Amino acid sequence: MPTVLIVDDEESIRTLVEYNFQRSGFDVEAVGDGKTAYDILRSRADRFDLVVLDLMLPGMDGMEICRKLRQEQVSVPIILLTARDEEVDLVLGLELGADDYVTKPFSPRELVARARAVLRRSETSAVEQTAKTTAKPEKILRVGNIALDVSRHEVRVGGELMDFTPKEFELLQYFMENPEHVLSRDQLLDRVWGYSSATDTRIVDVHVSHLREKIEQNSKNPMYIRTVRGIGYKFTEAATTS
Repeated sequence: MPTVLIVDDEESIRTLVEYNFQRSGFDVEAVGDGKTAYDILRSRADRFDLVVLDLMLPGMDGMEICRKLRQEQVSVPIILLTARDEEVDLVLGLELGADDYVTKPFSPRELVARARAVLRRSETSAVEQTAKTTAKPEKILRVGNIALDVSRHEVRVGGELMDFTPKEFELLQYFMENPEHVLSRDQLLDRVWGYSSATDTRIVDVHVSHLREKIEQNSKNPMYIRTVRGIGYKFTEAATTS
């Protein structure tokens, strides 16, 4: 039975989320302020498989909790709950180490589905990390001045080692393994995030925007990750000759 910590200062939301997770077979603990949540996670993070974390909290907000936990190498998966609808907030939360986000108002059923997808990805990542400890030939993907080392989980652009979040790395790897293919947002959500269906594809656009900032010479006029209007994106090798 997976265990989830729910952190939200609105009692009605906290109760609703708690009920739906319990109904779906989760063991649930819930708190209403950020400082309490942070103290719990610092002392016994290994008890939880997942944290559902509101951004706007008394005592310590969700951004600060996320930042501190990741700095302290606490790797428990985190889903952010946010009433904010600005891309900069979503980017910041994801860059600080959150695994996903859900915007209020939300469907409790969708939140539980997102939670299961995050847990599946976390389990898969753990298996992959274990497999990497065994001796295997290194796998390096190269396009233009980008070199992605799958075994070392490193990306170099023009020879410079870049800092990528786990999800940015997975997205870039999927792009580089499928060059010149038009990939829809739904397809990327399925293959990279593990969602079989989703109504909100902005998480893809947010990650693509950040990838462009890191790999493109001009993120406003991208050479590698091209937008295919009305469909999604295409990673092109044409940049190597541009």
